[in-house]
Amino acid sequence: MPTTPATAANSSSNGTAEAIMLELVDENGTTIGTAEKLAAHQAPGQLHRAFSVFLFDEQGRLLLQRRALGKYHSPGVWSNTCCGHPYPGEAPFTAAARRTHEELGISPSLLAEAGTVRYNHPDPASGLVEQEFNHLFVGMVQASPDPDLEEVGETAFVAADELAKRHAEAPFSAWFMTVLDAARPAIRELTGPSAGW
Repeated sequence: MPTTPATAANSSSNGTAEAIMLELVDENGTTIGTAEKLAAHQAPGQLHRAFSVFLFDEQGRLLLQRRALGKYHSPGVWSNTCCGHPYPGEAPFTAAARRTHEELGISPSLLAEAGTVRYNHPDPASGLVEQEFNHLFVGMVQASPDPDLEEVGETAFVAADELAKRHAEAPFSAWFMTVLDAARPAIRELTGPSAGW
């Protein structure tokens, strides 16, 4: 993984895993502190900064990922292209590009900000809570995914008219529809009216 000031502050020189810290924010998205990742997700949840990425191919199909079964939060469910948390002090755009490459082995050919959305989604299966101030990004991808199997179980490109069928047949993350709906204006601008988003 490339080392940046943010990643250097969140890695250990002796190879042992250190606690992953998240940036806590107020209702306006202003940083107010930090918390350990798991602690921030335990009920009732602490409001923290997050990001969600939606990447499309040239046919206007959305790249979905199914979260790896080994993940402690929402394992095995389908979700948007990539989502995660910036390290404290890391720009959301930088974090979105970094995690997309780390999880899926791809770099977007275009990545643009698409607003923010604030939500509170409990996960009944794990008891964890997504209490997030989420920065949205939309973009294009031209390369085929090469996922990290510890993070991603499966990927699929889906057209807008296929999404509802897939969503009815398989479990999706609790936050998926919230972030998709919030990103739709930017998605429509990116993919054009014929893509149906």
